[in-house]
Amino acid sequence: MISAAASFASVPRDLPVWEHAAACLRQQVGVALLCVLDSQGSSPGRQGFKMAVTADMLVGSIGGGIMEHKFVELARTLLVTPEAKPVLRHQIHRKEAPANRSGLICSGEQWVLVFPLRAADLETLERTVRALRTHAGGQLQLSAGRGLELHPTTSVADFHFTSNGPDWQYTERLGFRDHAILVGAGHVGLALSRVLATLNFELTVLDDRPGLNTQLQNPFAHHKRTISYERLAQEIPEGSAQYVVLMTFGYRTDLIALRQLLQRRVRYVGVMGSAAKIQELLTTLRAEGVPENVLARVHAPIGLPIHSRTPEEIAISIAAELIQERNRPLG
Repeated sequence: MISAAASFASVPRDLPVWEHAAACLRQQVGVALLCVLDSQGSSPGRQGFKMAVTADMLVGSIGGGIMEHKFVELARTLLVTPEAKPVLRHQIHRKEAPANRSGLICSGEQWVLVFPLRAADLETLERTVRALRTHAGGQLQLSAGRGLELHPTTSVADFHFTSNGPDWQYTERLGFRDHAILVGAGHVGLALSRVLATLNFELTVLDDRPGLNTQLQNPFAHHKRTISYERLAQEIPEGSAQYVVLMTFGYRTDLIALRQLLQRRVRYVGVMGSAAKIQELLTTLRAEGVPENVLARVHAPIGLPIHSRTPEEIAISIAAELIQERNRPLG
């Protein structure tokens, strides 16, 4: 059995890249940062993907395959070139493209940066690592004119990239970009926590039962609290990065919790349960006067229909639905 004191809570996906880069600079080992500054269509690495590259080690990924191999080799060439400058390349993954062909045929496009890191960047790297470890946030900036910077304030957008000839600038918000809140810390909540820990969600687990064993044994959540479902709305931040999953002990507590969430502006609200239970839940809310357009926002029964039965199978079906929603364009 997992000890209640153990912790396997996930860290932001980029943290190992920054940690490795900082460790290399402390040891005076040459290291370059590879970063996808922009991506469109179908491409092997999405905006924000990163790698730290040394002469004999790689941490992270910008998408894999021949494209990544090509940029790793370029980075290693720059590492042995004194005072090498950053290289930004536009890659078009179409064989009929008149220029900047990558050799791939997946039809997308990318802007990929190779940025040799210098001793002067160590302080910014260490601040970035601290911000990611403590969930302090911040705004990372890479630019042609100013190099690597970290600012304490954050932009509204997760990513922003502009390019005008030799002048370019890229910014991103540090840390987790999505927050999953599980309301109900039972066996499915524990199984879902384990899955979400691999999917770059900040994870909060709430329950109204003090001393619940599956809550105490959950090492994957970043935040665990015992609350009253009557005051659940106070625990749920609003915003397009908030995903709320209701899986409480039973019908009565599901109804109490869902009433609290119907007017919260979040990206996703889902309720676990059988079709019969969900129908009864919605019938009750309709009788209370809840409009159909409000009920239409509720995903219920939660999870993709894969005939799941065990807590682990149910967790995978729910996680798949969260991925589907996260990757759906807003609007």
